[in-house]
Amino acid sequence: MPLRRSAQRAASRLLPACLAGCLLACSGGSGTAPAGTSGLGDRLFPAAGNGGYDVTHYGLDLSYDPGSGRLAGTAVITATATQDLSGFDLDLAGLTVARVGVDGRAARATRSGTELTVRPARTLRRGARFETTVAYAGVPRLLTDPDGSHEGWFRTDDGALALGEPVGSMAWFPGNDHPSDKAAFDVTMSVPTGLSVVSNGEPAGTRTAAGRTSFHWRSTAPMATYLATVGIGHYTVTRSRTPGGIALYTAVDPRSDDRQTAAALSRLPEILDWEAGLFGPFPFGSAGAVVDHLPSGQVGYALETQNRPVFPGDGSGPAVAVPTLVHELSHQWFGDSVTPSSWQDMWLNEGFATYATWLWQDHDGGVPVSRSAATAFADPGTWAFPPAAPPTAADVSAPPVYNRGALVLHELHRALGDTAFATLLRGWPAAHLHGNASTAEFTAYCAGLTTRDLKPLFATWLYGTAKPARL
Repeated sequence: MPLRRSAQRAASRLLPACLAGCLLACSGGSGTAPAGTSGLGDRLFPAAGNGGYDVTHYGLDLSYDPGSGRLAGTAVITATATQDLSGFDLDLAGLTVARVGVDGRAARATRSGTELTVRPARTLRRGARFETTVAYAGVPRLLTDPDGSHEGWFRTDDGALALGEPVGSMAWFPGNDHPSDKAAFDVTMSVPTGLSVVSNGEPAGTRTAAGRTSFHWRSTAPMATYLATVGIGHYTVTRSRTPGGIALYTAVDPRSDDRQTAAALSRLPEILDWEAGLFGPFPFGSAGAVVDHLPSGQVGYALETQNRPVFPGDGSGPAVAVPTLVHELSHQWFGDSVTPSSWQDMWLNEGFATYATWLWQDHDGGVPVSRSAATAFADPGTWAFPPAAPPTAADVSAPPVYNRGALVLHELHRALGDTAFATLLRGWPAAHLHGNASTAEFTAYCAGLTTRDLKPLFATWLYGTAKPARL
């Protein structure tokens, strides 16, 4: 089945230097406090994110011109200092920054590669809440991963689509681009009247004037930057509810509304209610999907963007298939609500989503989970490395993260039994609702569900370097 990417995705911060040192120097003052680190030291992406602060809210007020491809506007980033700060970094790739302010006062700022370093006029004290305003503009670009796949800002013939995993959000707004720092979002996007804008969260109003329409979307549940999206173009919008009461908002580009896609989306209510029965209440205010039309070959993957996953279609085949829909929707619990603490914990996203697909195929198609597990077990690619230890950033979405991650859950099911495993499927996302979690926290949680020693299981299936003798 098609997984989240057709080309296994990865990311790198080894991007070309852009506009280094190109910012105007406003006013500044450094003091004796240290600056926050440029990078959080993530094992796979050491330069991703920044230290010294925690973001609580992004307010993005943007305008896009599909003809020129120019994006312009301001980002207001509300954060709390986690140490005394004489300066801090934001992640931003390309684009020209016109001015930066902190708490209403002009700040000195410089650029180096994808780092925007901000020096506020006054030292920020630990525990202080502060607002950073960045005015910027330019033509957002695609970022290319080591495996050749792309992320960031995709131009379409009628608009654009932003996809951010793992570090693509910095292509269209400045932020703390690491999954460990989740925040609420307000996105307002102005486009020529006649086009629509869809994003995460809930629609919070529109305004039309002088030939342009602004669409406001609000996400109150904390969201990692890599899960933020915005789609601009022509969409057929459908609003409904599942039989279980989950609100749905689905936006489909008419050109990608093929028969199989329509059939798959018609099962969205059924799938969501089935998953809620297994994993607990849906963790967000609404669900749905975005199906957009992009040039052939530009995007080869679906993505679990928060609330409503994105499915690019290019007319070469169905944009959405049922197994892929099951996979991406399960991520709303595993990955979006419970987000990995670091990128090496990615198997907690993909292992659960793959296993959820096995469960669906058993439920809906009569394919036993044991058969899906046996197929994954027989695949040599499953055993390239332990799922919790991708050797490089280029391996963060390789087969072991998906298939072997699912096999860990298969073995846990056999070890725990049906009752305790059902508790795991519901209890784990409930225990870390809208938060972050690590592999160590997961293994500790599992250990609390049984008197059986699970260390040998994890040593073999999660951390072992050799293929077990048998399934």
